[in-house]
Amino acid sequence: MIRLRSVTKRFRDGERDLAVLRGVDLDVAPGELVAIVGASGSGKSTLLYVAGALDRDFEGEAVVAGTALGGLDDAARAELRNRAVGFVFQSFNLLPALSALENVMLPGVLRAGGAPLASVRARARDALAQVGLAGKLAAPPTRLSGGERQRVAIARALLARPAVLLADEPTGNLDVTSGEDITRLFVELAGAGMSVLVVTHEERVSRVAGRVLRLEDGRLG
Repeated sequence: MIRLRSVTKRFRDGERDLAVLRGVDLDVAPGELVAIVGASGSGKSTLLYVAGALDRDFEGEAVVAGTALGGLDDAARAELRNRAVGFVFQSFNLLPALSALENVMLPGVLRAGGAPLASVRARARDALAQVGLAGKLAAPPTRLSGGERQRVAIARALLARPAVLLADEPTGNLDVTSGEDITRLFVELAGAGMSVLVVTHEERVSRVAGRVLRLEDGRLG
């Protein structure tokens, strides 16, 4: 589901080109949970953005859900993300004025030419049930714990039933119990056939992954 070959990403730093990723190769198969660990600033998030079709300015080859990212315009990248890729971030990015159900529905409601509202609502209910929040549909984020808010964010990522789930430090703002709940959920999603790629600095995530890779000096090993 994810195939990266010789991916290099450079940033301009004054008069210098700074290579954050240096010839990275990575494969993530369906049903696999892979954790990438490394120090802050090592390029973990940059790698995730390349794999998620959020960053188009890179060298090398990237194929996600059968689609080669090289040469895709912005519209095609957005269509791929909407269809096949779900994102989960350390900050939950929930709208406080909306209920849990409405937060999960939002991407489907905003998607141009998307499914009818009733269908989006039904899928949002299913996604919240999948993450164990069937009883919290009407609750706003302010009435949810940190772990519950992260589960709402995961449900929102699952709304389109993506083949690939990308998570950037998803347990960084959570207590130990909530963080372990989220890691178990990632294991369950991978067990159901999803490709799950998590970048993290936390052992509680990496210890449940099928593979743990370290990103250091722009190289993955």
